[in-house]
Amino acid sequence: MTARILTPSEAGKGASSPVFGDLLFSGLTRLAAITVLLVLGAIGVMLYQGAQPAFEKFGFWGFVTSAEWNPVTEMFGGLSPTVGTLVSSIIALIFGLPVSFGIALFITELAPPWLKRPVGTAIELLAAIPSIIYGMWGLFVFAPFFAEYIQPVLTDTLGELPVIGVLFQGPPLGISVFTAGIILAIMIIPFIASVMRDVFETVPAELRESAFGLGCTTWEVVWHIILPMTRVGVMGGIMLGLGRALGETMAVTFVIGNAH
Repeated sequence: MTARILTPSEAGKGASSPVFGDLLFSGLTRLAAITVLLVLGAIGVMLYQGAQPAFEKFGFWGFVTSAEWNPVTEMFGGLSPTVGTLVSSIIALIFGLPVSFGIALFITELAPPWLKRPVGTAIELLAAIPSIIYGMWGLFVFAPFFAEYIQPVLTDTLGELPVIGVLFQGPPLGISVFTAGIILAIMIIPFIASVMRDVFETVPAELRESAFGLGCTTWEVVWHIILPMTRVGVMGGIMLGLGRALGETMAVTFVIGNAH
């Protein structure tokens, strides 16, 4: 007597079959993913509708490309806040991304077991600090330190360069877009580092041990094994940190001197 293998349609009969559960789970996860896209699209539509009065008066490109902001004459342009947001966020990523990667790499690959949990907990606690606290700390503590010790050095060195030197010139006040970018970097480090640490830990230990057994160094294991397997999660962490930087207002307002 021979045994007959059931087809997927036959095995799927009955609400308690594994195939039915897989189909239900797949449908629910697909619905969740589509819901995110729908919500994001709805937010974009609402933002566009809310901006219609400005677009109707100044025109879309006129509003986006104008740096004038004069409430007296009711002339408003969106170029200054747009550029300020992008520049400060890029500075935040330039400083925050390498530090976050180093923290995640240290916790998952280099730190002794007794040190992993305290460092990981300390990084996660940084994410719980309100943004206004970061702004006040940046204004009353970091900005004076930056004006006294860092900004003069930048002015004497980078300020002498022919093209970008103008960006580092001026009186050392300590409040600037550069300072805002550094504060944002401190704010996004917990988010990026936490996500990177979690995705690095998903790499099977067998792959790490096999690479070390073949004579790979720690950096070679990270570059050729860990990063290729976790690049999607790493990019997700970077985008999460970028979203935090783009959406921050209070801390940036504090450390740029309340300038538009």
